[in-house]
Amino acid sequence: MSNSSNERILVTLEDGVADVRLNRPDKMNALDITMLEALIETARQLARTPDLRAVVLSGEGRGFCAGLDMGRMASIAEGSEAKPANGTGKGPRGPRTHGISNRSQYASMVWRELPVPVFAALHGAVLGGGLQVALGADVRYVAPDAKLSVMEMKWGLVTDMACTALTRGLVRTDVLREMIYSARMLSGTEACALGLATYVVDDPRAAALEAARQVAQKNPHAIRAAKRLLALAESADTAAILQAEADEQDLIAGSPNQREAVQANMEKRAPRFSPAA
Repeated sequence: MSNSSNERILVTLEDGVADVRLNRPDKMNALDITMLEALIETARQLARTPDLRAVVLSGEGRGFCAGLDMGRMASIAEGSEAKPANGTGKGPRGPRTHGISNRSQYASMVWRELPVPVFAALHGAVLGGGLQVALGADVRYVAPDAKLSVMEMKWGLVTDMACTALTRGLVRTDVLREMIYSARMLSGTEACALGLATYVVDDPRAAALEAARQVAQKNPHAIRAAKRLLALAESADTAAILQAEADEQDLIAGSPNQREAVQANMEKRAPRFSPAA
């Protein structure tokens, strides 16, 4: 992969690390239907990429993503994009078109479904749907002066790109309620303190790329197993989690890549792992 098909997303792949960049800088990488579809298709292509080890998700230009494209916002306000559901919950966004998600939700959830870790690099505007896409990453590096907001309430809307699912375990429920109700702006530093981001750094993209390269030097089978276990831990009961830990370890212990990890450490050299997929 070198580019996505429509140029909205740029992708370069080096040593198992996919560098994925939202590429609509003239619109602050705002989310229109084309961008949503590009995000989904890019992630699907990555899932099929041989020996993918890690992904870095960032935005070109002055910000990561400013949220919904204003043209799309206008169509929502006019009612031309979706008819009211009349309180039935059976409106156009209700049908599950992408597994448990609709299209907008899947643009965020698809990054959780990737079998490898995803590191988001956040700078400038990280607003509304843009923040929700970033929440799909495993780890988020944010610039101290970035501007983050769960801002749908500003436009008279509720979050609908998986925010309420992806913030479980990240943000205290009372804090999340205040963020959603107020739609206030947070600095990168405050967002990290409240749980929306993982680390505050001056150069988020450089930090995310370095983290991804470090992951790419680990046993790829163990990394993928760890991501599966962590996803399971978000919803399964304790017995299921403990059983999954044992099952994953049984598959990895003594495998060629696990033995190579031990040997490389003993010989103080870079490991030479076989591809995981």
